[in-house]
Parts: sequence; C-alpha cells; structure tokens
Amino acid sequence: MAERTLRGTRMVSFSMETTDNVVLSDRQMTTYLCENGHKTELPFSVEADIPGTWECRCGKLGKLVDGPEPDMKPAKHVRTHWDMLLERRSIPELEELLEERLELLRAKRGEKPSKRSA
Repeated sequence: MAERTLRGTRMVSFSMETTDNVVLSDRQMTTYLCENGHKTELPFSVEADIPGTWECRCGKLGKLVDGPEPDMKPAKHVRTHWDMLLERRSIPELEELLEERLELLRAKRGEKPSKRSA
C-alpha cells in the first residue's frame, strides 16, 4: 500500500452540526391531483410561490387543489419534414421530380420508359 494513504479514515464525512436550536420556517401542506386520481401532498414554506401544477409519479401533471386554474401555454405546432419540403416546393414540382427519379431507376434496371411521362 502506498505511503501516502491515510490509514483509519473513511471516504465519508460526518457533519458535526446538530439540529438543536434550529427554527424551521412556517409551512403549509399543498395537495395536487392528476387525471389518474393520484394525490400528492407536499410541504411548502408560507413565503414560497406555490406552483399551479406538479408532475405526478405517473408522469401526468397534477393540478393544485383549491388553487387558481394554471395558465397552460398553447401547444406549438411541430413542423415535420413534409411541412418544410412544402415550403420549398409545390406539389406539381414534387410530382415532376418523383417522375424523373423513377425514370432514372427504371433506366438502371433496364425497364422500358413509362407512358405517364409522355
């Protein structure tokens, strides 16, 4: 064993502070209910801003019981690849490009050209 190691010591540390004479802040119990009926009770300081929603253990949002209705932000529309493609090209342009690519594939396979392109 290396000489620099400390014998008789542990890797954990213990606090020498005690909880004697510690004054806790005033608390209030809050209750949240989710869609699945789960009830979550949490202590908050009287001075704290209490959130209108809290994530439940099931993953859904629980609403504060006897609290104001939470402000729900409107859901943002998720742009798909198709939406972004339609911003750059029109449907007739896309059909034309598709037909060109199909003709190239058919030519590689040795197939006869289709009658649609005429």
